[in-house]
Amino acid sequence: MIVPAYNEAVLLPGALAALAAQTDRDFTLVVVDNASTDDTAALAAAFPGDVEVIPEPAPGAGTAADTGFRHAIAGGATRLLRTDADCLPALDWVSTGRALLDTADLICGRSVPRHDEHPGLIERRLYPAAVRLAARFGRLQHRGPEYRCPFVLVHGHNLAITAALYDQCGGTPREALGDGSEDVTLLNRARRHSDRIIRAENLVVESSLRRLRAWGSRRTLLWSWDRRYRPAPDAVHVR
Repeated sequence: MIVPAYNEAVLLPGALAALAAQTDRDFTLVVVDNASTDDTAALAAAFPGDVEVIPEPAPGAGTAADTGFRHAIAGGATRLLRTDADCLPALDWVSTGRALLDTADLICGRSVPRHDEHPGLIERRLYPAAVRLAARFGRLQHRGPEYRCPFVLVHGHNLAITAALYDQCGGTPREALGDGSEDVTLLNRARRHSDRIIRAENLVVESSLRRLRAWGSRRTLLWSWDRRYRPAPDAVHVR
């Protein structure tokens, strides 16, 4: 279980509580502290289960995720799940991801707004619909003879992948957050090596609305679309 975290002392406890409440607790949690200056590392270390907190000083969600994935693989992990520190995985998230990895190499799960952030109609319905529509255009943009399966909607905060495919495809790019969409890059790398890649609507994570509320729908969509919106440097790590 890989969780990159940067200054997440406020929302990380919610993610840890959701992971502690999983119906399947047979996992090791790897929290990657991405040079936080708050109590992120200490809070992660207090997780009531098998937990490892490792540092990654280079900034970037992709870089931190890659550090976590490779640490887990080096420790013998064969099935890997990732979420983010501001997310709330559904109670059956681990068991669902484990079962799906019996027949697939990469699973791209569903993202819904955090219920405790009290999403409005636009946040619950219209914005997710716009994201799904953008993914349809992504199928046209990200196609070619080198790919072994179609493009699917992917969220970095909700995916499961086998260690074998992660190693084979090169994993998550180690880049700054503003340089690219690490989840799309991972997906496209994986599509060059496997046709067992699926979108799973039953693998569910609630994600924070922080970025959407800080930037608005248009800017957030443009950010997700190859970083066509670029915020000020001090605002890039709203995630």
